[in-house]
Amino acid sequence: LTVSARDGGGLPSATNAAVTVNILQTGSAPAVFERSRYTFSVPEDTPEGSLIGTVKAREPPNSLEVVSYRISSGDPHGRFSIDPQFGIIRTKNQLDHETQSVVVLTVQSQLGTSPIYSSTQVNISVIDINDNPPVFLTQSDRVTISHTQPPGTAVYIAHAEDKDSGLNGAIKYSIASKQSNAFSIDPSLGVVNLTRTVFADKQHEYTLHIAAEDSGIPPLTSSLMLDSLAAKIVILDINDNSPSFTSSPLSCVMEDVEVGFLVQRIIAKDPDEGRNGQVTYHILSGNENKAFLLDKITGLLTTAQLLDREIQNRYNLTVMALDDGSPALSATQVLTIIVLDVNDETPIFLKQLYETAVRENQDPGEFVLKVEAVDRDAGLNSLLRYEILPGTGYEKFKMNPDSGELVTTASLDRETQEVFSIKGSPSRSSTAQLYLMVLDENDHNPMFAKTQYQISVREDLEEGSPILDLFASDKDDGLNGEVMYSLIDDTFGVFAIDSVTGSIVTTKALDRETKSQYTFRAVASDCSTHLPRSSTVMTILIQDVNDNVPKFEQSYYKASVWEGQSPKTDIIQVFATDLDSGLNGETEYSILSGNENATFLIDSARGILATNTVLDHENASSYREMASSHRLVLLASDRGTPSLTSTATVLITVLDVNDNPPVFSSPEYHIHVKESIPVGSHVTEVSANDCDAGTNAEITYAIISGNDRGHFHLDGKTGSVDLMKTLDYEDTMKFTLIIQAT
Repeated sequence: LTVSARDGGGLPSATNAAVTVNILQTGSAPAVFERSRYTFSVPEDTPEGSLIGTVKAREPPNSLEVVSYRISSGDPHGRFSIDPQFGIIRTKNQLDHETQSVVVLTVQSQLGTSPIYSSTQVNISVIDINDNPPVFLTQSDRVTISHTQPPGTAVYIAHAEDKDSGLNGAIKYSIASKQSNAFSIDPSLGVVNLTRTVFADKQHEYTLHIAAEDSGIPPLTSSLMLDSLAAKIVILDINDNSPSFTSSPLSCVMEDVEVGFLVQRIIAKDPDEGRNGQVTYHILSGNENKAFLLDKITGLLTTAQLLDREIQNRYNLTVMALDDGSPALSATQVLTIIVLDVNDETPIFLKQLYETAVRENQDPGEFVLKVEAVDRDAGLNSLLRYEILPGTGYEKFKMNPDSGELVTTASLDRETQEVFSIKGSPSRSSTAQLYLMVLDENDHNPMFAKTQYQISVREDLEEGSPILDLFASDKDDGLNGEVMYSLIDDTFGVFAIDSVTGSIVTTKALDRETKSQYTFRAVASDCSTHLPRSSTVMTILIQDVNDNVPKFEQSYYKASVWEGQSPKTDIIQVFATDLDSGLNGETEYSILSGNENATFLIDSARGILATNTVLDHENASSYREMASSHRLVLLASDRGTPSLTSTATVLITVLDVNDNPPVFSSPEYHIHVKESIPVGSHVTEVSANDCDAGTNAEITYAIISGNDRGHFHLDGKTGSVDLMKTLDYEDTMKFTLIIQAT
């Protein structure tokens, strides 16, 4: 079952109650209470064990079982007890009406050992007695009023509480002691009213003792004191005085004080009264890092952070004292706070690691280095002393405890021990590492791995190509062991060496045909003053690359040969040179063009050009520029891969032999002329052709018969026939001239 509760006003309970009812299968009947609810009342001051009331449950008819009683709920604090046999309820502990005015008990009855119960509700009202006096919430209070307030003005409300109820809790207020008739109090409400103005009173403060009394029998009372009314309320005072500081402007504090430490109590006085004389304190400047906290009411200045003299050893706070007048007046003071030193700083070396070098084989007392530490403390707290902590080789050094200077106590030998690692310490726990290196003497030369190098490189390497990385080692250290490389002897500007890495590179293009081998020396030297050095001989062999074409001695050759010579007659020998070596420089010859009908042949190795057939000067062909010449293009090829070639032109002239007679263009010439033509006239012209050339082909004409009387003239060169005498048809009708061409 779900059970809800409502009060008389109809408001429901915040939560519901769940009731579980178990139905037992039994034929027994329970003992039933005479009433379902019992109501009793008892004064709260009833002694323990007092009788409150009795409950009664009746057993079923014919039952021989005994009824027993117990309180099942409603008494968590055990203030009541019940007689299990007779059902008598008594007080067990002291009751208190103010704690609980009504108690609701649930009492159960059981018949013998039967599991069946019955219950009843017992309401007990705890009757109040007047055992609590009225109590004011505060023991004292303070109010302020204006001197201009009219009579009847409420200036204060007194309030007391009484835990009792009814008349025992009804409170009446009264003024127990009157210093003035200026005030009255409402007995029911506790309101204090002005009965007249207080403007003319010289008294500035009034203390009223207010009593609170309840209406119980006998009544109980309590009192409340009201003091300092007028002194704080009546505004007769003019705010004509500024606060004035009376506390010291100088304060000192140790740097190791805890947060919240009281540094100074700042005090400023203001002779005005009331709010005009109430002073508050404020920090205007100098506290940007919020190192201090100032209570504005009490003027107590405390530390808000941990102080550190080494960060800031002095604070100048500008403090303002401000009254509560209207308008408010103020005064300022510069408070100087000096932070006193505490030895809380550890000395710190300027460097955690000191590194230096010292020459070996020096006399004891040689200055090595000076270490320095700083301590941010002041005075004696900042004085330092230095010492060397024990370690390997530390006995060979000594440190000045005051200056921090480190000197040797023995001669050092780098080959025995090169590095010393020493820890130095001032007197208060800071340490620094001293890393000492013994300086080397230059007693070793740089040494190449070999005394000579021979390498081969191709001549087609690009400019700047590396050909060899030299390396020379030097057992010395520092500058004495830093090797620098250089080249001596003439490299013809072809090679250079990196002075640091020893890499030899080409500085321009190589040409084996110009120079096939370079020999020079490379030098390794260290950087010391004395410059000990060593050298190695470099031999660079330049490998040939087929980069040169065979080149004929002439690009154009002229040669001649008599016609009619037998085949294999040598005509001319040509030469082509190749600057390369080996197969790249071996030249072969061939005829590229112009050798129609294989008229000529050439020796591929020697370059000898010869006839391959019998030549005929008069046999003109289309492949010749002229009847008597041949133009051949010769090719010279090397045996490189790929092969390079060049060409030359040979003009071969076939010389003429006079083996051909002149031949007239016509065997007979028939000319008709008039007898009347004048002397000197051109009659005709004969022409003959000779297949030979040159002088062998030059023809001379002559009349060998038929011109006995000299009528005609023949030009021996041109073959022109002219009339020399007058003709007479009647005398001679026909002339037959025999002309010879030679």
